[in-house]
Amino acid sequence: MEYLIVVGRCVAVYLFMVVALRIFGKKQLSQLNSFDVILILLISNAVQNAMVGNDTSLQGGIVAAFSLFVVNYGVKKLQSKNKLVNRLLQQKPEIIVHNGVVDFEKATRLGITSEELTEAMHEHGVEYFKQIKLATFEIDGNISIIAKDTQGHYKETFHKRKSVHKQRPLN
Repeated sequence: MEYLIVVGRCVAVYLFMVVALRIFGKKQLSQLNSFDVILILLISNAVQNAMVGNDTSLQGGIVAAFSLFVVNYGVKKLQSKNKLVNRLLQQKPEIIVHNGVVDFEKATRLGITSEELTEAMHEHGVEYFKQIKLATFEIDGNISIIAKDTQGHYKETFHKRKSVHKQRPLN
């Protein structure tokens, strides 16, 4: 019976973390900085007791870890089968430049600075915004760009964000 309590606590913490990450919009999990790593370590330490309670045994830890794997597998399966759940949990790519026009408001909301957008353009071999047909901030934190090359043909390239710059916003 005590292991069912551990399972229930693990499920509750897992669901809380999914909702918290969705609300706080942590799109760039692949670009963790030192503060993000510290936050993750502190959160894991903080929720450990909430999951296992007083049970610090090996069996309690295994039950907790197994519960998290099962819940994660179930959520992924549910997400792949249910469009509503997928929409609620999965963030969408955001268009930040369309036909040479920058959406400064959206870029600022996403935390993309003018320097970062310019850097992405230059890494893609693009000099001017007017050359960009489409620039998208992907769910993994990368910026993909479809732009005209020197012959007027469109090409698609990707920019891997190094980190979130702390420079001035676009507007």
